[in-house]
Amino acid sequence: MTPADTARLLLLGAMWGASYLFMRLGAGEFGALPLAALRAALAALPMLAWLAASGQLDALRRHWKPIALIGLANSALPYACFGYAAQSLEAGLASIFAAATPLMSALLAWAWLDERPGTRRLAGLVIGLLGVIALAWQHAGARDGSEGTQLALAIGACLLAPLAYAFAGCLAQRRLQAVPPLAAATGGQLAAAVTLALPAAWTWPAQAPSAGAWASAAALALACTAFAYPLFFGLIHRAGQARAATVTLLIPLFALAWGALFLGERIQPDWLLGGALILGGTALALRAARPAPAAGCDARHHAPQRA
Repeated sequence: MTPADTARLLLLGAMWGASYLFMRLGAGEFGALPLAALRAALAALPMLAWLAASGQLDALRRHWKPIALIGLANSALPYACFGYAAQSLEAGLASIFAAATPLMSALLAWAWLDERPGTRRLAGLVIGLLGVIALAWQHAGARDGSEGTQLALAIGACLLAPLAYAFAGCLAQRRLQAVPPLAAATGGQLAAAVTLALPAAWTWPAQAPSAGAWASAAALALACTAFAYPLFFGLIHRAGQARAATVTLLIPLFALAWGALFLGERIQPDWLLGGALILGGTALALRAARPAPAAGCDARHHAPQRA
């Protein structure tokens, strides 16, 4: 990987890590569904313009049905889940749970497509899932009453989002092999915006969100989505899928740093221990992942879908 590609990888990790910061700043005032709808809608506009400029609108028109279906799983549901979790969980902690996406991909491929993992990948799964369980228990299982329930639901939302990413990735490999990535990504944002529009209007906050909340929503949509996707596609083209997928390991590090720097979040020792297990298992699963057949799932393919 060239120094320029390394810089792009770090920038991508920083932006996707910042998405947890912006969700934390915006979700409290907007709520989960309005913030998710804004993110998708504001991201879709520049991506649609770029798609038109690149002459790929026809691909979106021809494949809009599978693109829309996968967009619901890859954008609408995760955005809503992370927005919900951001109202209870610190930005850094949420990013650690979300790093389990490659683990979810491997589990789903095993259960759905009968792709039995090899020894090394299985070891990564076990290590990573032990980290998820330990961290979830420390923050929710050990709490009583409504606080424990609220944290458990937030953690569950953080884990449902990676499962949705994994499902979307498996489905995409079956249905979108011939579709340009930009057309699929743009169509996914459009589908998410349309799907979330009515729920967002129904749950729109009675009190007008502040300028800071609007700025967070705009940064989440434009920098962390509309700009980050093209950056990631370019990185894949120049450095390859496997190298680009290592951004998964950088995202929680940046999210922890942004949360501590801008939100005053105190990094807990159990975050570091649980995060080390999750990221270590993820790294092992990614390293052991083999190129998948057209109908299968490859953990490296899904790894970048973070937030």
